[in-house]
Amino acid sequence: MREVVVIAHDIRSTHNVGALLRTAECMGVRHVYFTGYTPYPSEPNDERLPHLRDKLSRQIDKTALGASQLIPWTRAVNIYKLIEELKDSGYTIVALEQTTDSIALPMWHPPEKVAILLGREVEGIDGDLLHLCDTVVEIPQFGHKESLNVVQAAAMALYQARFVPFS
Repeated sequence: MREVVVIAHDIRSTHNVGALLRTAECMGVRHVYFTGYTPYPSEPNDERLPHLRDKLSRQIDKTALGASQLIPWTRAVNIYKLIEELKDSGYTIVALEQTTDSIALPMWHPPEKVAILLGREVEGIDGDLLHLCDTVVEIPQFGHKESLNVVQAAAMALYQARFVPFS
């Protein structure tokens, strides 16, 4: 079975974070990393102001439905260091983003160890982070809208990562 981790970078919405945790837990993701300004659940020795920590945790848990206690997660302060550490551990870094060089999701054959990088809900993943990725994958769009919600897109990529047979 593939080892899949998710990096949630600069995700603004607590509801998206909760839904991502729930989706990741259901899809057997090994670990979720929160980077940038992505909100995250309460953690031991949490340095955030208590009222902010508690508010964010409540909002996340509203959609996570307890998944934050079931799936390992970490708040990683430095995304560049995290990506380097994951690469050193044998992970292939895959950005879920629309670019001129991206691979359509149905054509993507996930490697044995994969870290899926998700970016901001509207602007997507910064170019400097895309350059650190080994692959960029996009979900083909057939309607008038140009993108999906970040968690819907993550669910599709996680399904592909989980069920496409090894080459």
